[in-house]
Amino acid sequence: MTDTQSAETRVSLQHLYKIFGDDPDGAMEHVTQGLSKPDLLEQHNHVLGLSDINIDIPDGKITVIMGLSGSGKSTLIRHLNLLIRPTAGSIEVDGEDILSFGEDRLRTLRQETMSMVFQKFALLPHRTVLENAGMPLAVRGVSQEDWTDEANKWLDRVGLQGQANQHPNQLSGGMQQRVGLARALTSNAPIMLMDEAFSALDPLIRTDMQNLLLELQEELHKTVVFITHDLDEALKLADKLVILKDGFIVQQGEPQKILMNPADAYVKKFITDINRARVLRVRSVMRSAADLEGVKDTVDAEATLEDVIAQAQGDSSACFKVIRNDEVVGRLDMTDLVRALVPAIPVGEEDACRSAA
Repeated sequence: MTDTQSAETRVSLQHLYKIFGDDPDGAMEHVTQGLSKPDLLEQHNHVLGLSDINIDIPDGKITVIMGLSGSGKSTLIRHLNLLIRPTAGSIEVDGEDILSFGEDRLRTLRQETMSMVFQKFALLPHRTVLENAGMPLAVRGVSQEDWTDEANKWLDRVGLQGQANQHPNQLSGGMQQRVGLARALTSNAPIMLMDEAFSALDPLIRTDMQNLLLELQEELHKTVVFITHDLDEALKLADKLVILKDGFIVQQGEPQKILMNPADAYVKKFITDINRARVLRVRSVMRSAADLEGVKDTVDAEATLEDVIAQAQGDSSACFKVIRNDEVVGRLDMTDLVRALVPAIPVGEEDACRSAA
């Protein structure tokens, strides 16, 4: 399924606001009347964390929420399990408003419905790798024998065979984050929250962890909410991408569609330096399947444009039938591919380009 909007919604955020300060309800009046984040801080000494957030998070998919520092992305993910409560709006999980949950139901939500993987690993240093991984089940009262088996299963799955009796300080950063991932998987929670989970890792280890997450997701189909400030990481992982700026949503949707149709100058500038050949897929560039006479070569709809360029071997006149599930769904000409590799010029720079010409 390429259209995330057609997937069943697992979590829904509607008209969500968060204002930090002594009188957030009073400050809400100014925000709803259009006062900006900088003006709210300057005039009323309140910080606008989130402004009118509306997101439907699809079941079994990876939703990536990204933005620069101060955009509100970490504030947003902490609303999903009510580590932070909103100033206004609703948060529904499986159709239930979790803002109405009492202490017991909220504890169950955090222990059984949602797991969390943190940027700084959040492992207990005095406990072994096995004990850290098994903690979600241990705190539920599951017997040690049962949680040991489950924790060992996931430690093996994330590549930590033989490390169960080690302590966190004996492991590298990448291995510690694998423990954090195993701990989240041991909980068997259907929703996994990942707050900048890989940003503290070295680039090669970070790539390994991204690949591991995609491999596990192919098998488990968790509902993942992943926070990042890195666009390359977002485009690699996301089924659905949400871009934040100053606490509000600039654009959201399938990453391919955002790349091809940026909503405004901010998004255009954000995506300007992306390697489009490595990210864009054939399905985003292809034409209809009409007029395929004489076209013999084929390419998969999910192939990247980089793959197609390699397959064409420098032939600028090449043309391909586009295949999905053994059916012809479109046509790709190299001229269309090359056109797609040229990013839109950010608004405001167009006049400068004309003047230079």
